Amino acid sequence: MTQFETTPFLLDPDDELPVGLQLSWRLRALIRTGELRAGERLPSFRRLAEWAGVNVGTVRAVYEGLERDGLVVSRHGQGTFVAEGVEAAPELEGIAAEALERAREAGVTPRDLAIVAMACAGLPEELGRESAAEELPDPEAESEAIEVRQELRRQIARLEAELASYTAHLQADLPTAPRRAVAHVAGVEELEQTRDTLIAQLAAAQQESEQEVRQRARSRGPLGRAMSRWRAKR
Repeated sequence: MTQFETTPFLLDPDDELPVGLQLSWRLRALIRTGELRAGERLPSFRRLAEWAGVNVGTVRAVYEGLERDGLVVSRHGQGTFVAEGVEAAPELEGIAAEALERAREAGVTPRDLAIVAMACAGLPEELGRESAAEELPDPEAESEAIEVRQELRRQIARLEAELASYTAHLQADLPTAPRRAVAHVAGVEELEQTRDTLIAQLAAAQQESEQEVRQRARSRGPLGRAMSRWRAKR
C-alpha cells in the first residue's frame, strides 16, 4: 500500500491552501461523513503530525479549532475524541463523489469545483432574493399598461357601435373574441385580440354591404341606377 492509502491525513505542502487548513478540512470531512465516528479517538498530536507531514503545533491548532466548533472534545490524559453529539451524514461522500465525477467529465478540476461551491455558499441570502424582487411590478410600467388598456377599450367601444349598423351583414364564420365564464380584468393582449377581431368583422360586413348595394344597382333599370348614383354623390 502507498503511504496515502494507509494514512488518509497526508497533505500536499505545495498546495496554495495552508497545510493547517487542509488538515482541518480533511478531519471535518471524515467526521461529517461518519468515517470518524462519535466517541472515536483521534490520533495523538505527534502521530498525526507525522502522518500529515506537518509540525505538532499545526495539529494542536487544528484540534483546538475543531473543539471550538463542537466537533471534538479533549480529555485530559486520554486524548482527543469525536464529540458524541455530532451527527454524521454519510450521503455527503456520495454527493461529493458524484459532483467530482461530473466535474471531471466537464474538464473542470476539483479545485475549481470547490472554489465555485464555496463562492456560491458564501453569497448573502439577499442576493438570492433579487430575482424575486425584480419580478415585482413596476409602478410606472403598470400605469402605462392601464392607459393602453383604456385606449383599447375606447377603440373596442367605437368598433362595436359602428358594427351595430351592419348586423345584417355579419358573417357567421368570422372569428370571435374569446368568451370567459368568470369575470376578470382583461389584459392588453386579450383586449388587442378583441379589437382586431372587431376590425375584421367590420371590414367583412362593410364589404358585404357594398356588394349588396352593387348587386341591387345592377338589378335596377336606368332610373334606379341613376338614382343610386345620385344618392351616392349627395
